Amino acid sequence: MFKPLLNAVFVAAAFSLPAHAQTAPVAGKKELVERVLQLQQPGIEAMARGLAEQPAMQLMQQAGQALQRLPAERREAVARDIEADLRKYAEEAVPIVSARATKLAPGTIGPLLEERFSEDELRQVIAMLESPVIRKFQGMAGEMQKALTEKLVGETKADIEPKVRAMQQTVAKRLGLPAQPASAPAAPAKK
Repeated sequence: MFKPLLNAVFVAAAFSLPAHAQTAPVAGKKELVERVLQLQQPGIEAMARGLAEQPAMQLMQQAGQALQRLPAERREAVARDIEADLRKYAEEAVPIVSARATKLAPGTIGPLLEERFSEDELRQVIAMLESPVIRKFQGMAGEMQKALTEKLVGETKADIEPKVRAMQQTVAKRLGLPAQPASAPAAPAKK
């Protein structure tokens, strides 16, 4: 998911930059990395959105199956209510995860770029020249996504889990299903 987004972002950025911006020298490596991250911003935000929306999509699939068991006259209204609940969840969760991804990217992706790319290579990435450097950068997409995702999940888990539980309980209630207890540690097996 992340690799095609990076490609699209870089291609769009290369064609949208004014000619002088493509050839203007940049002060140093840190500034070059900042520029790469700036060009990557839409891909970072898309990854964060996908991560934040994943629990809602999974719940929607489960709800779709449960909706089929409801009487036909209730099905459409309950489906609309569930969609509104999921939309509300996304409106709350996506900005949290997106903001955190934006904040974490310089500290997770930035060091990878700084460590593995020279200033000249970063200039080539920014200018979108056809070169082996693009393949090298694209080859890191999975590693960059993994680094950011691990940090992002760790830092947003406490904020997002209660929202996921609330969303699950609301959907279960709308479907007439018993409320699921909050996750608790497993009890030891009885002998």
